[in-house]
Amino acid sequence: MTEPSGNAAIGVAVLGLGNVGSEVVRILREHARELEARVGAPVVLRGIAVRRIEGDRGVPAELLTTDADSLVTRADVDIVVEVIGGIEVPRKLILAALNSGKSVVTANKALLADYTGELAEAAENKRVDLYFEAAVAGAIPVIRPLTQSLAGDRVNKVAGIVNGTTNFILSAMDETGADYADTLAEAGRLGYAEADPTADVEGYDAAAKAAILASIAFHTRVTAADVYREGISKITSADLEAAKSLNCTVKLLSICERVNGTDGSERISARVYPALVPLDHPLASVNGAFNAVVVEAEAAGRLMFYGQGAGGSPTASAVMGDLVMAARNRVHGGRGPRESKYADLKIAPIGEIPTRYYVNMQVADRAGVLSAVAAEFAKHDVSISTVRQEGIGNGAGLIVVTHRATDAALSETVAALGKLEFVTAVTSVLRLEGSSE
Repeated sequence: MTEPSGNAAIGVAVLGLGNVGSEVVRILREHARELEARVGAPVVLRGIAVRRIEGDRGVPAELLTTDADSLVTRADVDIVVEVIGGIEVPRKLILAALNSGKSVVTANKALLADYTGELAEAAENKRVDLYFEAAVAGAIPVIRPLTQSLAGDRVNKVAGIVNGTTNFILSAMDETGADYADTLAEAGRLGYAEADPTADVEGYDAAAKAAILASIAFHTRVTAADVYREGISKITSADLEAAKSLNCTVKLLSICERVNGTDGSERISARVYPALVPLDHPLASVNGAFNAVVVEAEAAGRLMFYGQGAGGSPTASAVMGDLVMAARNRVHGGRGPRESKYADLKIAPIGEIPTRYYVNMQVADRAGVLSAVAAEFAKHDVSISTVRQEGIGNGAGLIVVTHRATDAALSETVAALGKLEFVTAVTSVLRLEGSSE
């Protein structure tokens, strides 16, 4: 074991003692000697802010406090770790810590998706660090490769599965054939879904992470409001079966990429939605509660990051990685990467984004239907790749897969199809991503 360096101790305050906070505290206490050797100075836990001090929390009572405001500004605290969640309370506490000259490590993607700029400016003003590797994809290192390893490259696209709850649900639906409601209930029983799963299943969590990834990858401030969002609550077992027949599966994807606007200018697209993914695409095999992110850069090519995207231990691993970096910077006088927003690219509206589509509709089984449907697609400049009819009589189904078309053109086509007398209903519209066509 390396001998103590003699450098002054690095004081750490932890905000929150839930699953992630408890694991961070455990690591700090149980691996103190190793952390000291890696940092070059003792890393000492100064205090833990909790809502209530009651019962046996598994830590010395003198470390616990309900006065988070005082804890984050204490003179013996150098780094504040925020793992309480929410927005307004942690925003206030993080700003207080940064303005007091403390470095901050946070896992709070909802806060960062809207206030990264404000927090980054506060960190810059006091020349301290703001780290947030744990905010996206848990233990998977994605933020640091984008900000450091690929800092000299040009990133063109970041796409992935960044929400474990929805991936578990879609994987289970695909494997068992169960419908969405039953699978969501099972996810809740197994602890993969919250009592209120809205943030996950309606794509809000993934959209916040997409905003963070787009901001970093494209050197532009992107907020959650800039991200187009659809959830998985309308996905049916029939959609999964249809996907199988097309050699695809369905995944909730977060996609951030450079695109050209209608005026030829470079823009950003940031979007979250369920999509068909070909089985030979690397993201198609990411199942259960696992996450994966694929980065495409000019020089590096395609890189894939895969692993556990949630949970106390994986998230704490990412938090501790940030904490060690911040502590080393305190000891040796360095600083971590700062906010990069020089590009200031505009956000492209979803209507301008081209992709392929899967359209499933119920139609009357009679002569001329197929040609009339094809004519409606052609009228709106949407080219058809394949068509398949299923069933006969009043229950006939027609599945159309298109070539690349803009979202606006496809939306107009679907609206027109719904007005045709022989189209009973357009039951499902999904995008097809990851195809080479």
